[in-house]
Amino acid sequence: MAGQTVSMEGPVCLIENDSDGKLCVVRSALETLSQIEQHVVVVAVVGLYRTGKSYLMNKLAGTNKGFALGATIQSQTKGIWMWCVPHPIKSDHTLVLLDTEGLGDVEKGDDSNDNWIFSLAVLLSSTLVYNSMGTIDNYALEKLHYVTELTDHIKVKSVEGDIDESADYVRFFPSFVWAVRDFGLELKLDGKPITAHQYLENALKPKQGTSNKIVKYNLPRDCLRKFFSPRWCFVFERPANSEKMKRMEELTDADLEPSFVKQSRDFCDHLFKEVKTKTMIGGLKVTGKMLGNLTEMYVDMIRSGQVPCLDNAVVALAQIENSSALEKAKAYYQQSMAKMVVFPTETQQQLSMVHASMEREAVAIFMNSSFKDEEQKYQKELMKALQEVYSTICDKNSQESQRACTHIIEHIFAPLKVQLRKGSYMTPGGYKHYCDDLKMMTSEYRSTGGKGVKAEEVLKEYLNDKESTGQAILSADQSLTEAELKAEEEKAKREASEQEKRTMEEQIRVQEMLMDDQKRTHEEHKKQLLEKMEADKETAKVEYNRVLEAKLKEKEDLLKEGFHCKAQEMEAQIKDLRKEQEEQEKAKPSMWKLALDNVGNAALMIPGWGKLIGVGLKVGSHFMN
Repeated sequence: MAGQTVSMEGPVCLIENDSDGKLCVVRSALETLSQIEQHVVVVAVVGLYRTGKSYLMNKLAGTNKGFALGATIQSQTKGIWMWCVPHPIKSDHTLVLLDTEGLGDVEKGDDSNDNWIFSLAVLLSSTLVYNSMGTIDNYALEKLHYVTELTDHIKVKSVEGDIDESADYVRFFPSFVWAVRDFGLELKLDGKPITAHQYLENALKPKQGTSNKIVKYNLPRDCLRKFFSPRWCFVFERPANSEKMKRMEELTDADLEPSFVKQSRDFCDHLFKEVKTKTMIGGLKVTGKMLGNLTEMYVDMIRSGQVPCLDNAVVALAQIENSSALEKAKAYYQQSMAKMVVFPTETQQQLSMVHASMEREAVAIFMNSSFKDEEQKYQKELMKALQEVYSTICDKNSQESQRACTHIIEHIFAPLKVQLRKGSYMTPGGYKHYCDDLKMMTSEYRSTGGKGVKAEEVLKEYLNDKESTGQAILSADQSLTEAELKAEEEKAKREASEQEKRTMEEQIRVQEMLMDDQKRTHEEHKKQLLEKMEADKETAKVEYNRVLEAKLKEKEDLLKEGFHCKAQEMEAQIKDLRKEQEEQEKAKPSMWKLALDNVGNAALMIPGWGKLIGVGLKVGSHFMN
């Protein structure tokens, strides 16, 4: 299933500054995100103000208008604006575009707001587009000083202490795209043509030395290389002359330089194909609803003076999402059962089959939306909740069966009631007529549909009520000899015993199906949990391989550039990463066994199951005796 998304006519403000100058989320924008159940690809653009960031975002949205462009020296975008559109390639994804307030706006005079805007763009995006003018030179990299301050504005782990987490950032940070606007140089290095990506990597090469000047030169380059992978670069020629650029929103591609149009198309095509789903720690894929919750959490942390922490965000998000997944699965089960079940069901098996199907789908809904369910707390709650609902449905099915059977008996046995009231059977030979009528009506009752799971039990109660009546008619029938009288009494006992047997068999069938339901519930939860753990394992493996590949490449580049000490540091990080992976693999079997045991034990402890099984065993034992 693709999941639910929304259609936005244009961008809206997601994060703004309140009257006190503090960042705050816009509630209506969060409500929009809360409706998006699809996974999201999030592209955020940052850069100095008045560098054409909004134009690129409009192109990604497939339009010339939307994000405000402006044609003056004033910054048009304030805070962070959001536009959710269908992803042009991934039909089951929503593309979320985030246009950020221009960095370095002289009217603000406060650099801390810029740092938080930049940090939020990093935290929320799948890929971060940095937009600048001219060339990638030392001046341009110095303007990107925000990247060197990310360690002060983002934490990975919740543990206290002075810990260097920068080596972990590449595991959780978005991919990086440098968009160079009004680029007028030839892409050549040492006289040979190079790509824009090679141009970026060459610009990020550090210098040898330890002087303050070289350390300052290397710092933004080291941070970009260490924090972001993969990295790409796109260069754009000037789109049009100055007069035309004052009215960019009115221009079509035909009014712009053909080379600029092609460069813009290449940029969009690349991002559509290469930018991945927004993920969290462990490779967790983020939906629009989750993105909204993350946004609110991060902004609340900033407002309270805390540094946003990825670990804490995941824990808090897990609580929100798991609670929501539980309620969503429970609601689906309730609504589906209400729609699918027609009371009374002819047999318990019919009800059990519907229950098994709806339970399987409800568990799948929970599994698809839940994550980091420690000790299967929420899954066990789901098992209990579904069983409580199912028990209520079973009770109602029994009640409706009782009501239906009583109504059918009243209708079918009405002629018998009339004859009894007339005294028609209180004559010689009347007992045989009474038995024949009773047998005929009983046969008609059993052949009538719509009785449900208590057909024989209700019939037994009716026949038990008629036992004294039959005895009175038998005693009054003077046509019978003493031997015939005794024979008829024995026959009545055998028929009563046969009816008792039928009733017990009916009850046993119900109890056996309920016992099968318990077993199936146990197996279904374990099966889907195992599938989820396998899927999570593969997701974590993909994330691990991506990070390992990035660190190996960085180590190789450092060796080529002659930075042997830094290469050794990177090798140490690679060893730590591999060791961490090995330890996790060793721990998995015991962790998985514990998780499956948690679910198994929970199934046996569900209120109602023990009582039902006990009744089933008791009835079965009585029947066997």
